[in-house]
Amino acid sequence: MKPLNSLLLSLLFLSSQTVLSFKRDEFRNCNQTPFCKRARSRSRSPGGCTLIPHNIAISNGDLTATLLSKHEDQVRPLILSLSVYHDGILRLKIDEDYDYSDPPASKTRFQVPDVIIPEFESNKIWLQRLSTETLNDESSPSTVVYLSEGYDAVLRHEPFEIYIRDKQSGNQKLISLNSHQLFDFEQLRVKKEGEEDSETWEERFRGHTDTRPYGPQSISFDVSFYNAEFVSGIPERATSLALKPTRGPGVEKGLEPYRLFNLDVFEYLSESPFGLYGSIPLMISHGKEGRSAGFFWLNAAEMQIDVLGDGWDAESGIEWVKQKRIDTFWMSEAGIVDAFFFVGPGPKDIVRQYTSVTGRASMPQMFSIAYHQSRWNYRDEEDVENVDAKFDEHDIPYDVLWLDIDHTDGRRYFTWDSVLFPHPEEMQKKLAAKGRHMVTIVDPHIKRDDSFRLHKEATKKGYYVKDASGKDFDGWCWPGSSSYLDMVNPEIRSWWGDKFSYKNYVGSTPSLYIWNDMNEPSVFNGPEVSMPRDALHLGGIEHREMHNSYGYYFHMATSDGLLKRGGGNDRPFVLSRAFFPGSQRYGSVWTGDNTADWDHLRVSVPMILTLGLTGISFSGADVGGYFGNPGPELLVRWYQLGAFYPFFRGHAHQDTKRREPWLFGEKNKRLIREAIHVRYMLLPYFYTLFREANTTGLPVMRPLWMEFPSDEATFSNDEAFMVGSSLLVQGIYTEGAKYASVYLPGKELWYDIRTGDAYKGGKTHKLDAAESVPAFQRAGTIIPRKDRLRRSSTQMVNDPYTLVIAVNSSQAAEGELYMDDGKSFEFLQGAYIHRRFVFANGKLTSINLAPSSSSKSQFSSKSVVERIILLGYAPGPKNAQIEPANQKVEVELGQLMLEGRHGSSFVTIRKPAVQVSDDWTIRLL
Repeated sequence: MKPLNSLLLSLLFLSSQTVLSFKRDEFRNCNQTPFCKRARSRSRSPGGCTLIPHNIAISNGDLTATLLSKHEDQVRPLILSLSVYHDGILRLKIDEDYDYSDPPASKTRFQVPDVIIPEFESNKIWLQRLSTETLNDESSPSTVVYLSEGYDAVLRHEPFEIYIRDKQSGNQKLISLNSHQLFDFEQLRVKKEGEEDSETWEERFRGHTDTRPYGPQSISFDVSFYNAEFVSGIPERATSLALKPTRGPGVEKGLEPYRLFNLDVFEYLSESPFGLYGSIPLMISHGKEGRSAGFFWLNAAEMQIDVLGDGWDAESGIEWVKQKRIDTFWMSEAGIVDAFFFVGPGPKDIVRQYTSVTGRASMPQMFSIAYHQSRWNYRDEEDVENVDAKFDEHDIPYDVLWLDIDHTDGRRYFTWDSVLFPHPEEMQKKLAAKGRHMVTIVDPHIKRDDSFRLHKEATKKGYYVKDASGKDFDGWCWPGSSSYLDMVNPEIRSWWGDKFSYKNYVGSTPSLYIWNDMNEPSVFNGPEVSMPRDALHLGGIEHREMHNSYGYYFHMATSDGLLKRGGGNDRPFVLSRAFFPGSQRYGSVWTGDNTADWDHLRVSVPMILTLGLTGISFSGADVGGYFGNPGPELLVRWYQLGAFYPFFRGHAHQDTKRREPWLFGEKNKRLIREAIHVRYMLLPYFYTLFREANTTGLPVMRPLWMEFPSDEATFSNDEAFMVGSSLLVQGIYTEGAKYASVYLPGKELWYDIRTGDAYKGGKTHKLDAAESVPAFQRAGTIIPRKDRLRRSSTQMVNDPYTLVIAVNSSQAAEGELYMDDGKSFEFLQGAYIHRRFVFANGKLTSINLAPSSSSKSQFSSKSVVERIILLGYAPGPKNAQIEPANQKVEVELGQLMLEGRHGSSFVTIRKPAVQVSDDWTIRLL
């Protein structure tokens, strides 16, 4: 990095702490990004790929081949392998043959480590034979391998193409790569003596120069999704759930591709393809018959992806497949092809298949799925104590209070400001006495201060990322001059994890957890507020090769540190801003620095839905907006919607007005309190859904089309969403709205969760929304609740349950409840309760779903079922019989909600007092 005078650095530092609006010219567009500019230019002429597979064989259970160009323009051959895995997963790898050159290449391409879980490799199906066929109207032969029941993987020889054929639909293509012959692979080179500097060997942007010692190394190719109506995925950006075309006839000129490059973006725009804090290169297609397919490229370099509109290739003069499809064009600056094809067939199957590769979501602690109160910054211990007391005074529950960067000594992480926070342990213990927790921030930049022990130790051990000259990289962030740990190195991650011990993190207690911000990584004086691409990591890895994974490794190291701190039996809670495939294994993420306006409220829904589709279930948006001052109505609407986010936190910038829930008048306080109470009431349901995410990968918050995959009316609806399979929520996104139009899918009824009023499915209803957001329970489901309101979730542990049964047209319903100790890993040894409740023929049955366990670890609960409410069940029964207790209890008409807006009365079984952990049956008489 070129030296900057101290005045410039000071001005830069000061400006970085003020509220900045998004400045597009501070970030590259495609034309300013050399690899994107080259690839996009090539893509306008389909049919240019000259590669042909040779030497096709089976090696180590994989199909292998050598890709050679028809022309003598390759630096070295490319090596291709196809691997088949259980559940219809195909893996494609393409890399250079480094042994071909003489002498062998000194540099190899970066392959992302520690993302694919070890268990995935055990699912590999070792190929035994290959078949060669000439398919359909193709003129050249193809090599075919069995993928799964109903599907084959096909390697077409000339022209080179890979696709999955669906034998159940007449051998139609499901998903393909290089159907338009746009595959291009720029190979590593070394600058020859006397060769002039050019764009080949360096790139410039806004006064920054990044060297390219191995020349351009980008990869690009086309991927087509057949019989698809839309594609989704590839977070993170503030756009609609269904990705709009970026090129083609009828598409606005000059649109940018969807960018995947982790960046610190102030006040990002809504409805923009611009990439934000995290990157997951997974795209999911969906079609009219409820069919889905998925494509995932494991690559940590910058990516740009075009979604191509119909007719984009009309002028190529090439006869393409007539089958309906959506074409996409993928470009990456570096890395290898390490791609996965998922056959579905449904959207839930795609998510399950993808998370079988990158891992299921970790199981959170119960407190972490409750409400969090945050601000940059709560000033001091007195401020913390006052805010905590006010929540109790106003009867508003919360579980976690957060401290931002200014709680530290000069923004040195793992320290406390001795004046503002002189007694951190005592402060945390006061919160813990009420069952509450604290979160402090720990960012990746380390203050370059020779008196700071952490910096001294990292410098001595050589643990920092290096600049292009081999010196410790020196960048500018919150502390001023900073260096950044090389988290791709497992040794450094382990060292970092040790810093979270109670001995090293002086002033921390068991109730303290961690927030990783700025881990894209953010460098205020770097190109695009990021680390230079020619910075160096372990083994000479260039930062351009692994940029998008930096925050992932930092998140991993922090989570592993908390795991060590707790002796391996305390579930970590770590919130990260940056993310990458696999981040779901290490904690939660949020959508970053949003703004207090109605557009940002609205776009939070597709942003969170997209994260869930790509494996990250535990996510949310800052309630109220981080920047700006929300009016009371916007703040109320955000709390009402945010109460259904998987991660529920209020947070605000230091320049905003204070916005604790009691500061906006009695009516607004009441509405916010009711919204938070709804979240606490539904915690048993949310916790059960988090366990489902932990075991299957399915997201807590889901698009409507995930639950109703054949309902075309849901395809473009990203203003409503499902919470699990039982709740539907419709946000309110306009100021002054008194009514809302809500589409309720399916053929069964839906019941308002506050009034119990029933509405027909398959229709759009105009509903009162003056004081709440519309939310409905799906007929045929049973939802567990806890209706007694406490200060925190920790104090609700032994409280009784309410079961809300919403019967369908067959007068039946079912649901589940998962329970464990809410904090440890004992559940992995079988210490949990998992019940299924089934209501049919006037009888409710509790069935054990937990397998029998010989482990010493056991979990028991004192909780009983206090109320059973039946929605849609005709009044009539006066009593109910409980078996095996042979006991009768009364049936009466009661309210659905114990507070707030009341509606009709419903058949209610009061105080059956059955143990929630037992087998029992309750029959209406």
